Amino acid sequence: MGNMQETELLEDEGTALAIYGPLDALVAEYRKKRADIVRIAGYVAGETEVIGYFMEGARVEESFSHFSATKLFEEGHAVRALDASFWSRAIALTDVLELMPADERNKWSEGIRNHKTPPFDPGTVKSTLEVLLSKRAEFFAARVDGLFRALSDVHLTNQPEGFAKRMILNWMLSYGSINHSRCNYIHDLRAVCSRFMGRDDPTSISTYQDLERIVRSGRFGEWHSFDGGAFKVRLYKKATAHLEVAPELAWRLNQILAFKNPMAIPSEFRRKPTKVPKEHVLDYDLVSFATIAALAKGNIRQDCHGIWFYDPIGPATADTLRYLGGTPDGTRTGWEFPYPVTEVLAELQRTGKVPEQVSHQFYETNDKLAQIVVAKAGIKEGDFCVEPEAGQGGIAKHMPQDRTICVEVSKLHAKILEAKGYTTVCTDFLRWQPPRPVNKICMNPPFSSGRAVDHVRHAASLLAPMGRLVSILPASNKGKILVEGMEHEYSAIYDNEFKGASVSVVILTLDKGLIL
Repeated sequence: MGNMQETELLEDEGTALAIYGPLDALVAEYRKKRADIVRIAGYVAGETEVIGYFMEGARVEESFSHFSATKLFEEGHAVRALDASFWSRAIALTDVLELMPADERNKWSEGIRNHKTPPFDPGTVKSTLEVLLSKRAEFFAARVDGLFRALSDVHLTNQPEGFAKRMILNWMLSYGSINHSRCNYIHDLRAVCSRFMGRDDPTSISTYQDLERIVRSGRFGEWHSFDGGAFKVRLYKKATAHLEVAPELAWRLNQILAFKNPMAIPSEFRRKPTKVPKEHVLDYDLVSFATIAALAKGNIRQDCHGIWFYDPIGPATADTLRYLGGTPDGTRTGWEFPYPVTEVLAELQRTGKVPEQVSHQFYETNDKLAQIVVAKAGIKEGDFCVEPEAGQGGIAKHMPQDRTICVEVSKLHAKILEAKGYTTVCTDFLRWQPPRPVNKICMNPPFSSGRAVDHVRHAASLLAPMGRLVSILPASNKGKILVEGMEHEYSAIYDNEFKGASVSVVILTLDKGLIL
């Protein structure tokens, strides 16, 4: 433990030394600007009558509010504004503002906003930054404790023993928008969870933007998942926010509360929850907060089918845009999408989730196979059609859009399908029941762990009499009877048709008779 503390101290000292150069430059700039303020204030004090004519002319001809020259050029007002501005810039040289617990961050923000910071004295600034840097480890625990203490004390769901299944925060809205200071508590939860998950640190503005999007969309009373399911939030118009933390993270939060309040948290709230094994667990990859922040700097085109950036983007951001179906539009920093991308980007920025390829088995169906599958289905006028496990609609785009339902388990992919105009159901296909029997099903199911057969059999059970199912399957299934009583027809074997997977496949056509 001693070595760890020693390492942290050395790191803090190294960080402090690293900011001294930029800080000295900031101090020099501050001194020049302050001298200019004193000089201008002194000049105006001797020429108030003449300057008064300038101000009166501006008031009448430009409709400016009336100020006296004495008040407008008062030295003390300007110096306090200058102090606040340079304190803000000095703190921005470090990461401490992002790491502070909400209460302390709110105090600093309020002081800067209201020009109530200490004078920008070099000695005071350096010693303050050194103290804040040395407290970074302490801030981590303080963020958890601060959130817990901010919970509403009038709601019974907030248990004093620890983070309960549901927590409630009051005063989340101010004049119809997210309250910045209250948002900071949710951001603290997000930042601590990201550390537990081994992710980089989110920026506080990203949490505000994600919550504000929920408000602007009017989706009150709905659960909205954040950061791969780390926690979820439900906002209400009465300005409360309900929060639920994933059990595997809640117990770790309670451990920190127990460190801060050793007598307050019973041991049962600090135990790691027992995992219940699940069949075919679907995992997700999490996009880094750095990539999310880069995406947030993009400008959505007016038609919502494109995004452009002021500066060139990095490879990770470009890969994410490609995954979402974007292609460079020929300009230096623009990307084109075949659908309105606004809601899809908002979903990605809030949840950070993209389907992990191995568990989801998402390998996009190429146009060649998709067209063969749809042609074999023989879709007729009036047929009710379904694409299960639709991904981003690789097969559905060749099917009649007004008569096709896409079923997709990934919320991000479901958002993409909705943006493309498809009727979409976001659920596990194996648990889905259509509103009526289906005439034609075209599918490319997940292959691993025998899931392809499970999905084909469930799909077959949804067919109407004389219905047809066409499915891409691993070549190892060729010749097998997968659904008793139905006619099976297998195609020739296709090799290496999926990007990123060396796999051989066949296409199975199943026909259901009048009676099965």
